[in-house]
Amino acid sequence: MLTAIALTPSAPVLVPDLAGTAAAEVAGIRDAAVAAAAELPGRWIVIGVGAADAVIEPSTRGTFAGYGVDVPVALGREAPATVTALPLCALFAGWLRGQANPSAQAEVWVYPAGLDAGAALATGRALRSQLDEVADPVGVLVVADGANTLTPPAPGGYDPDAAPVQAALDDALAAGDTAALATLPNGIVGRVAYQVLAGLAGSGPRSARELVRGAPYGVGYFVGLWVP
Repeated sequence: MLTAIALTPSAPVLVPDLAGTAAAEVAGIRDAAVAAAAELPGRWIVIGVGAADAVIEPSTRGTFAGYGVDVPVALGREAPATVTALPLCALFAGWLRGQANPSAQAEVWVYPAGLDAGAALATGRALRSQLDEVADPVGVLVVADGANTLTPPAPGGYDPDAAPVQAALDDALAAGDTAALATLPNGIVGRVAYQVLAGLAGSGPRSARELVRGAPYGVGYFVGLWVP
């Protein structure tokens, strides 16, 4: 039974050991992400975007070493010592789990960035059907970023047309507007994850709450909570 949906960015800069002097600047977004994840029950289904389809089990451990610092993370309580190479969405989910609820079990569903909108929506609907058949409470964590072209130093370069697109995305997430999410452009880094969310939530959540939005370093971040 799906009971709660938390929305967070996937940014390594939110991990203090990786942020350096930027840690204080993004503290509000980081604290909001931890607070959102803490609202989920003990079983998490994580929705993220990567290079290819994958389902990563809770018995998995990884590290942020590829991002400059060996910050270990685990997706479950009994993850072995063996470290697996993980996509960023899984690494961030594991770090967030350690901060918000170390007893939680997180299963990460990774979808390819090139998945078209129709397939992403259908995938979300199918996932919802599976979760509706589960008797125990399940929470969904959507780990996704918005546009990465919002300022000249942004990692995706600068697109002056990206700001209104990001604002529309933030407004849709704040309102639970799944119809708007279904038509997101490819310039949104987490487009596929948000469209899986739209399929999962159907006509929209019972309630939607924004915790914070922002665009440090030219990347759109949103943290919020949906009640299905």
